[in-house]
Amino acid sequence: MVEQSFNIISDYGNVALVNKQIRFFLELHGIEQHISNAVEICLTEALNNVIKHSYNNDITKPIDLIVKKDSNYFEIIIIDKGLPRENLVVSKLDFDPQDINNLPESGMGLYIIEQLMDEMKYFTKDGKNYFSLKKWLF
Repeated sequence: MVEQSFNIISDYGNVALVNKQIRFFLELHGIEQHISNAVEICLTEALNNVIKHSYNNDITKPIDLIVKKDSNYFEIIIIDKGLPRENLVVSKLDFDPQDINNLPESGMGLYIIEQLMDEMKYFTKDGKNYFSLKKWLF
């Protein structure tokens, strides 16, 4: 198993930077581009949620990321010290995908992550929030 840690400050501008670093890690370890693209979408959604909801848009707080890869899967764990989520319920979105003018304005991030990743888990321990995104590689 290979593992690498990344650290950012909760500024939206840092989301693209860490995405680029993690994309490089994934490509270096043989992850196909279409999977890296999906991971980038999910990671952007998850990090934006941390900044907006957990840290209430405070752009000075730490976010730690751990990326693990073995032959069967890779996992990204996002760790923050902000407000914990009460639950990780993915809303069932009820909308007409042909009517783009009336798409929901919020609540789509977790739905997108659930569709693109194989597992997602959330828990709080010792004052830290952990959000794990896992993709199987077989």
